[in-house]
Amino acid sequence: MTKTRLVNIGSLYGITTSNAVKLGGSLAKVDCLTEAYLEFEDGKISGFGPMTDKPNTVCKEHDIEGGIVYPSYVDCHTHLVFAANREDEFVDRIKGLSYQEIANRGGGILNSANKLGSMSEDQLFDEALERLHQLIKMGTGAIEIKSGYGLSLDAELKMLRVIKRIKAVSPIPVKSTFLGAHAYPLEYQDRKNEYIDHIISDMLPAIAESGLADYIDAFCEEGYFSTEETERIVQAAAEHGLPARLHVNQFTSTGGVEMSARNNVISVEHLEVMTEEDIEVLARSNMFGVALPACSFFLQIPYTPARKLIEANVPFVLASDFNPGSSPTGNLSFVMSLACIYMKLLPEEALNALTINAANALGLADEVGSIAVGKRANVVVSKQAKSLNSIPYRFGDDLIDRVYVNGVVA
Repeated sequence: MTKTRLVNIGSLYGITTSNAVKLGGSLAKVDCLTEAYLEFEDGKISGFGPMTDKPNTVCKEHDIEGGIVYPSYVDCHTHLVFAANREDEFVDRIKGLSYQEIANRGGGILNSANKLGSMSEDQLFDEALERLHQLIKMGTGAIEIKSGYGLSLDAELKMLRVIKRIKAVSPIPVKSTFLGAHAYPLEYQDRKNEYIDHIISDMLPAIAESGLADYIDAFCEEGYFSTEETERIVQAAAEHGLPARLHVNQFTSTGGVEMSARNNVISVEHLEVMTEEDIEVLARSNMFGVALPACSFFLQIPYTPARKLIEANVPFVLASDFNPGSSPTGNLSFVMSLACIYMKLLPEEALNALTINAANALGLADEVGSIAVGKRANVVVSKQAKSLNSIPYRFGDDLIDRVYVNGVVA
């Protein structure tokens, strides 16, 4: 295959010699090479350096004309497969209804589950794949996708089969997560223990046997799954070899962080409401702390206390939480802006949280997340941007000129 070479790059960000997670002060450090070139071959990064050292070998060249280039984003928390949007609930919130009030009226997760039940697997796949390609063009170079809008064995398996089909045709790495403990189905509202038993006895064995999920998840929150209920599910999943990454502390602090640490959960995600004790427990663990600022923005709830987590050396990650109800965007450049504006991250911290740290959270750091020889040639090329600062600063502009996936323009 002919080499592709990007030349006259103003600034090449995200160069690494190590796949290690960036903690504390190192999160603000992004290695950058100015006036650079970057080469791709066979879908991988094959070389880079200053323009003065550019090889003379013949290849297909693209002149970046002084723009910036950085690794594609890694989105480690999405609900990409769903049946329909929930724009009516958006208007309900404008009128003053809370997230929980909408859920109590049959909206929210149960609304999505109801719509998904009547949609065919093929239609779910077609619509989700279209969304994925839209996200790729906005800079996403690897992604995690959850189930959770099925809430029955058949419907959850349908969602996971859709994700498996997406994996098979996706040009970017995809990880799948089983989220049967997303909410209690209407028929189990007065029989919650029976639904947990159903997850443990029926769903988990079927999913483990089919190999449809890389991880499991649960919505550990008041009104959803208690800490004790979540722990039952996490421990049962571990017996099937399925590691957990959990929704924790979105609206309340109920001991979910401590339970997660006790059970070797990979990541705790949301973390909008954190006590000092939660932060201390998280800092002593090996768990990733994943913040979802687009959800905070859309629901007008607190933002994850990012500065406290970073100062405590928590492996800090950003993700989109793309879903039809509480975060209807997968635009990670916008997530970067929100993190800088509302969570006071430096642009470098936000980029690392969306690339190398997020790649580590998904076990994909050997493939994506930085500029390194041998990694996938998944990179973002900007237009009209002189530095990384432009991306979060110009939050309303589309500064992406093109996205390369495996060395080919998406």
